[in-house]
Amino acid sequence: MTPSPEFSLLHLPAQQRFTLSTTPESVLDYELQPGRVVFTHTVVPGHYQGQGLAARLVEAGLAWARDQQLKVVPACSYVQVYIERHPEWQGLLA
Repeated sequence: MTPSPEFSLLHLPAQQRFTLSTTPESVLDYELQPGRVVFTHTVVPGHYQGQGLAARLVEAGLAWARDQQLKVVPACSYVQVYIERHPEWQGLLA
């Protein structure tokens, strides 16, 4: 199996989005609300799925939320399942 290439991770606060430089982009969208962040949508193009890219996006988003002292609302089903499977992030839940 060939290792997956490295993709640049960017946080675009003005767009309320985390991205990875896949083509097309992989994204984690959010809505910032007072004291909390609602993660609304995660997309990884089909041919990049199964490489841990969605997890990388969610981890970046959760780490940012923790650093900003925001509570997390996982409106996106992927984010919900990720937090269920990684109890170290459950303390962030709103």
